[in-house]
Order: sequence, then C-alpha cells, then structure tokens
Amino acid sequence: MSSDNPVGDFLRARRALVKPEDVGVRVTGVRRVDGLRREEVAMLAGISTDYYLRLEQGRDRHPSIQVLEAIAHVLQLDDVSTAYLLEIATPKPRRTRRVPREDVPTGLRQMLDVINLPAFIEGRYFDVLAANDLAVALSPNLQPGENRMRAVFLDEAERALYPEWEAATVRLVAGFRESVGAEIDDPRFVQLVGELSIASERFRTLWARHDVKCREGVSVRINHPQVGELTLGREKLQVGGIHGMILVVYHAHPGTESAEKLAMLAALSDPPVQHPHQPGAVDAER
Repeated sequence: MSSDNPVGDFLRARRALVKPEDVGVRVTGVRRVDGLRREEVAMLAGISTDYYLRLEQGRDRHPSIQVLEAIAHVLQLDDVSTAYLLEIATPKPRRTRRVPREDVPTGLRQMLDVINLPAFIEGRYFDVLAANDLAVALSPNLQPGENRMRAVFLDEAERALYPEWEAATVRLVAGFRESVGAEIDDPRFVQLVGELSIASERFRTLWARHDVKCREGVSVRINHPQVGELTLGREKLQVGGIHGMILVVYHAHPGTESAEKLAMLAALSDPPVQHPHQPGAVDAER
C-alpha cells in the first residue's frame, strides 16, 4: 500500500479529522465532506486554494517549510506529526537503497538474560529481534522472529491479552507510521502493510487516519491466562546509534498485586532445577 503521493494522502486524511468549529470556521448548511474543506485549509494557512489543491494532488512536490508548518497549524498537528509531514515532503534521490540489517548488540542480548523483567528488542518494522524468557512467558508472540503488528491484529490469542485492545491498536499503528517515516518504498514495509490491510479491517481503518505518535512508555493492562490481570508499566527506550531499534521493558509497581503476579509468572517460566539424587539427574560422583 505504498503511495506515490504520501503528502496528499496525509493532508486529506488529517483535514477530515478537524472539526470546523475547532478552528473558528462557521458551519452553515449541509456539508458534503468530513472535517475541513480544501478552501478552508488554504484560507487559514494563508495560501491560495489552487496551491493547496496542487499539494493534495501531488502536482507540487517542493512546498516550503513555512507553508507546511502553516498547514500543520491549521490541521492541529502536534510536533511529532508535523515532523513526519516535513519528512515525507522532503524530496528523496531516486536510487537503490540497501536496508541495513537489524543486528542486536551482544551486550544488549546479555542484558536481556539478567534483567529479571520481561524485556525484548523491537525493530523499526516492529519485528521482535531478541527477547528473554519472561517476555515470552508474558506473550508467546514476543519470541524472536515474530512481528508485533501481525500478532496484535491477526492473532486472537494475542488480542485476548489486552482488555483495552482498541486503544492499544491506535497507539501501535501511530507508532508504526512514525517509525517507518518516509521509507514507504521499502519492500518489507509494502508487504507488511499490504498483508495487514487485506486481513484486518481494524488495521485498514486506523492506517487511513494517518495518525503519527512516538513510541513511548505507557501503562498497559494484560489479562494473562495463567496469572490473571496485571497492570504493568511498559517502557520503550531507543537503542543508541541504531535507527528504529527499541528496548521494551515491562515492570510492575513494587508491592502491588501485579508485582506479585509478575513474580509468580517468573517462577512458572523458570525451568525446574534438578538436584543430584532426584530421578533423572546425573550423579556428579559417578
């Protein structure tokens, strides 16, 4: 679902979400469009309607930063969404681009094994690149090789983990768009978005909104089949020097029921320790 006019797609989607009364436009009669009309955006941004039309239609590919920022103000975009608009509007040289491999540093892999909290490494396309055992115990879809987008939208068992699934999907899609940025010609992106668009109506609806949000920490509720409902903090930390790679860590507030349940889950996920004279154990003296 790559587009040769990402700026136009973005502007159309975002102006449809702005209520005229919120930007001082008086509403009279029957309106045939959702949100703002093109001429209203142009008027409020201080540009001609014809010029704004050319932007939406992709006939002007070199808008100034000042014009884009004026439009962003009219469309009530926050800093993250404005930065995204400026990025996709910047002309890119036509060349064959080699997508860098997402290699998790050795030290980071070692940290996952000793952190004693559910933790995993997420790539720019939300692939799970590495994870510890407690993360996999929290969700089997946190195993390396899985993809968070596919899991949340296409796996019913994963959906059942989240009592607030709809809100979680809004954050997920907005974070995915911010992570990908202007690199929408990448075959991996095209394949993943195409697959999800065909298989999930919920994804299609959210993707069409063009929401953009940074991947950031939130509090999440998880209804785990073994230990019941937990409320966990989920922190997302950028891995230094590697674009798009995120360390994700779940934690519970000390002394809470969720902390007790997380400790119980850790105990359940630990492999049993065999002592020398238990059945099946190897006697070290033999």
